[in-house]
Amino acid sequence: MDVETRLLRYFVAVAEEGTLTRAAERLFVSQPALTRQIRQLETQLGVRLFTRSRTGMTVTEPGRILAERVPALLADWDQVLRETKGAASRAARVLRVGFLGSAANEATPRIIAEFTRRRPGWRVEMRQSPWSEPSAGLAAGDVDVALLQLPFPGQDELRTAVLFTEPRWVALPDGHPLAERTVIPFRELWDEPFVAAPPETGWWRDRWLATDERDGRPVRIGAVTDKPDDWLSAIANGYGIALAPESAARFYARPGITYRPVSGVGPSRTGVAWASADDSDPVVRDFVHCCLEAAWPGGTVT
Repeated sequence: MDVETRLLRYFVAVAEEGTLTRAAERLFVSQPALTRQIRQLETQLGVRLFTRSRTGMTVTEPGRILAERVPALLADWDQVLRETKGAASRAARVLRVGFLGSAANEATPRIIAEFTRRRPGWRVEMRQSPWSEPSAGLAAGDVDVALLQLPFPGQDELRTAVLFTEPRWVALPDGHPLAERTVIPFRELWDEPFVAAPPETGWWRDRWLATDERDGRPVRIGAVTDKPDDWLSAIANGYGIALAPESAARFYARPGITYRPVSGVGPSRTGVAWASADDSDPVVRDFVHCCLEAAWPGGTVT
């Protein structure tokens, strides 16, 4: 009998969080979907792993044994996958760089140019991820480093360096009544429909809906998209508006969309991220240094 590692990860989250609600938020999945996965695991193992009650989920004795052993097993498996994939890219002298949106904006070509100068014969392979993968494949070991909007889910388990900060603007359809304004207070956008990332991205989605900066006002969702092209189309077609980094006005300029500065909402930060296990990897270390040098001299590792 084979058990998917995905089911084991779901089990560990429920065991550690104690409730399906908190575990679902941590995993960026819906609660019904998580419930089905736990039942599937119990069926495959032929044992009951949790006692369910109104107050939460308590592990049974078989569940306790599984909860004690599985985290180390998963950590070993993740490391094996990372080393295997990393070895393949090193053999080909390729550094895999994941990114979302426009990566590090204008700094990206400078980063790549400096890296190839430092590492002659090496090639940077840029891999764009959808917003449903806020770590751009880094958490799964599919890339060696990633250029991302900070913070992102799972960031605490990785290493990051802030490259630059920029204001958040709003993207509006051209015919929107506020499109002619020079600066738009965020509170004037509270009742507007927003184009959002998929629900499974959890608090990363909430960050770009600025849910903590609405004084408790609920968000209206006009459309859900997972890719920049779909996001732009939804805005241009009038399904909603969206917050975006200031640089989106340059990198995602297109007919039908107007970008305007927004007051009353916090800035966005762009950074580079990598696995702590790669701190000693000279190739990854070189790329991180290139990022810091190309972006701004105040970049800091966290």
